[in-house]
Amino acid sequence: MPINITMPALSPTMEEGILAKWLVKEGDSVSAGDIIAEIETDKATMEVEAVDEGIIGKILVAGGTEGVKVNAVIAILLEEGESVGDIGEVKSAPILRQAQDEGLGVASEVASSSSSHLTSSSLPHPTSNSLPHPELVEGRGMADVMGKRIFASPLARRIAKEANIDISAISGTGPKGRIIKSDVEKAKISGVPTKSAGKTPAIASGMGSDAVKALYEKGTYEVRPNDGMRTVVAARLTEAKQTIPHFYLNVECNLDNLLAARAEINASAPKNKEGKPEFKLSVNDFIVKAWALALQKVPDGNATWAGDSILYHKASDVAVAVAVPGGLFTPVVRGAENKSLKEISEEVRDYAMRAKSKKLAPHEYQGGSTAISNLGMFGIKQFSAVINPPHGTILAVGAGSERVYADKGQIKTGIIMDVTLSCDHRSVDGALGALMLDAFKKMIENPVMMLA
Repeated sequence: MPINITMPALSPTMEEGILAKWLVKEGDSVSAGDIIAEIETDKATMEVEAVDEGIIGKILVAGGTEGVKVNAVIAILLEEGESVGDIGEVKSAPILRQAQDEGLGVASEVASSSSSHLTSSSLPHPTSNSLPHPELVEGRGMADVMGKRIFASPLARRIAKEANIDISAISGTGPKGRIIKSDVEKAKISGVPTKSAGKTPAIASGMGSDAVKALYEKGTYEVRPNDGMRTVVAARLTEAKQTIPHFYLNVECNLDNLLAARAEINASAPKNKEGKPEFKLSVNDFIVKAWALALQKVPDGNATWAGDSILYHKASDVAVAVAVPGGLFTPVVRGAENKSLKEISEEVRDYAMRAKSKKLAPHEYQGGSTAISNLGMFGIKQFSAVINPPHGTILAVGAGSERVYADKGQIKTGIIMDVTLSCDHRSVDGALGALMLDAFKKMIENPVMMLA
């Protein structure tokens, strides 16, 4: 019997997404594992694989459609010997909110129950009679209710709502003048009335975008509209600094023993067929391992704030900040306390490579209780990082540099690295943070402890 191809959930909290494009067309034969479509999130483009073999009998959701709800039926797969005429009743799932507005001829939301079914003949058509009453559609503004119906994708409405933008003041460039995500993003740059005060939306400086531009001569700057990643980064960091009570602790770590151990381990690495080492540990690999073990030594610091409670995590799931064009990812090394330095090195390197091409799956960069941001490779000696919600801490690592220090009355020189711990004071107090840094420092300065 025909098989439903549904919109996948790319993360536990995902409710809808963008069906970016189809890589197959109706009538194409596919096998299990074939890539058939691409789904977009704010941070990544994910590939959708066929789970069965057969023929694409009918595509119900066109490529480029925003706001496709998770578990929506997006296509029908025919098994061997079946034809399009065999597509009869298809068990419905919660499906599109916005496809009617674009005139794509696919289903809008329908109530689902065990007896609800969707057939090819029952798909509603984009006529005025089939449009739901404006007051009953989630996310519609007053302009909708008062008779001026605003055609906008759910994603565009959500972004406008988050930015407090009056969506009725935006001109749409989508099909039939529909307001889409890019229209809202451009409006955030150029400035449109907000819902509350009728002024241009506030940006980082606290001034409207038009006011900022007025300070400079035309032609002396280039306008680059924010993409989805930069918008999310800006929103999350603003939330973090406004809602998380940060405090900062700093410690110096002597890297002499660590650098010697690293050199010895790398020198003993087996060679591949080409005569090259099979692995090469970085200082950052030791830092990830040391921080993971420090969280185990001081388990009360492995905590995240959850409003009415504090979550104390058993595993050291350490996120590692990876810079990419336009923003950053924080892929998570899960259970890092139980992984070898070689395993951590390989995992972080794989994450970094796939992050730069936006090929990370959401479960790979979501979660964790803490993070590490290392700017040492850029020559930065010391800095303080912003906590990435819902994490309780973030470790900011600077470059190691040769310095003079006193040791039991003697003047010595060594490679010293500054580390700054940012703590969420709601879940980690000052003394607790100090214990965490002390445990970390001992691991870094005596790396043999990491191998015990």
